This record gives sequence, C-alpha cells and structure tokens, in this order.
Amino acid sequence: MCFEMDVNALGLPENVVGILTRFVDGAREILEANLLGVYLHGSASMGCFNPKSSDLDLLVGVREGLPDFTKLRFMDMILSLHEDFCRGSGRLKGHGGIEMSVVLQKDCKPFAFPTPFDLHFSAMHENWYRENPADYVQKMKGCDVDLAAHFMITKKRGFCLYGMKIDDFFADVPPEKYLESIMDDVCGAEEEISGNTCYLVLNLSRVLAFKKEGLVLSKREGGEWALKNLPPDFAPLLESALEEYRGDSFSGYDLSLAKRYAAFALGEIKIDD
Repeated sequence: MCFEMDVNALGLPENVVGILTRFVDGAREILEANLLGVYLHGSASMGCFNPKSSDLDLLVGVREGLPDFTKLRFMDMILSLHEDFCRGSGRLKGHGGIEMSVVLQKDCKPFAFPTPFDLHFSAMHENWYRENPADYVQKMKGCDVDLAAHFMITKKRGFCLYGMKIDDFFADVPPEKYLESIMDDVCGAEEEISGNTCYLVLNLSRVLAFKKEGLVLSKREGGEWALKNLPPDFAPLLESALEEYRGDSFSGYDLSLAKRYAAFALGEIKIDD
C-alpha cells in the first residue's frame, strides 16, 4: 500500500527535485499517520515544466481534517519551500510557485464534485497567510471545481511521490466533470483574452482537444495539438502563445486574432454540447 518514489527519476531540475524531496519529508513529519499520499500533477508530471514560469502542483491526501495548529506548521513549511523554489527559479514575488491542496480520502473515492478541500496554498494567497496566519488556516477550506481537473491529470499523467498509489486514493473523474472543471477557466475568454492571452489561448486549445478527441493535455500540448488540428489562420497566435509559454522571445500578439480565436474555440465547444 505504501509507496515512495525516487523523485530523481522525474528528470526535473535539481533544485525542483530538492523541493519535492523536502516537501515529502516535511509532510511525513508534520502529518504523521494522517498522511495517506503526496501526488505530483501539472506540468512537472507532464514533461513540459518550465523553471521560469511553471507552478509546482501538488495534492496531499489525508485521512482526517487537519487541526489548525497542524495547518500552521504545515503552512510554515510550505511557505519556506515556496520561497526557495521561487528564488531558485529566478521569478518575481507573486509569479507562480508551489500550488497545493490538502484533500480527504472520503472526498476522492468516491469522487465528490465540486470537491471539498481542507487547506490550499498558491502564490496569490501568500500575503494573506503572512499577514494573518490564524485567519488563513480557519478560512482556507471549502470546495473547488478546479480539483476535478487536478484529479483527472493526476490519474492520467501524475506521479505518487509517497503513500497510497494513485488508483487506490483517487476514483475516476467522470469526463463531464473534468470538462466542466477546465471550462470554468475559459468561459469568459472572449472578454478576458486581451489581458491574459497566453494562458487562455493554450487553455482553450486543451479544452478543444479534450472535447474533440478525449485527450488530457498540458497547456503546451494543447497548443501543439491546435497547431496541427485547427484552421491555419490561427497558427501565428498559437505559435506566439507557445513561444511565451516556453519563455522564448516573441513579438507579441495580434489581439484581434486572439479575440477571434476565443470566439471560434468557444463556438466549437458549444457546437459539440
């Protein structure tokens, strides 16, 4: 039942391997017998991790909800690792980093939607925790539609770093719930794409890839799929989004084309409903 992966086998940068190792060690020390598993998903598990821009996406599976004093210890550990990860990646404060959710086994198998979580952290919440840790750990819990996507990627493309194997901890995610989860990120794309072009172009692409072919892809893979499968008029936009995502130099976006792409992609998704 208990499994521990050699994170060196993932082929990630040395500093990232160190962060993952310390994360697992810290989770085991702080959560003790309540810890059932630590799972890696997202770009780091899908072969497209970019040290300058990618988050480090983790799920922590537990048997029972955490008391506040344990959450405080756990959050202090995570914040320290988050700082080291961002420093080692050379990124600015508030620009990505560790993203983590603590989930209870009873909400993962059988699968609950929207999925409850017991604790969450991402860069956007860093200041809240720093300014009022007690308030943070009392209030940072609830339900998150995004977890359906995280669970699906974990099931299809993720890695168990420690604890119960993925199929033992997570039930299958119904395809319609995965689609609802990834659609939640792009439903306002026509209005928002000018201000968040790379993210929305690539996310729209991976939603289309799932809708049309049932593929569970990363953002980069979604853009590459779209280049091969969608009208060539959109190729310059897709190439620019992929260049920005990879951290390559690029000349910017044709925002009128971006808006047309958002309308096209959302229309294709709705046509298939």
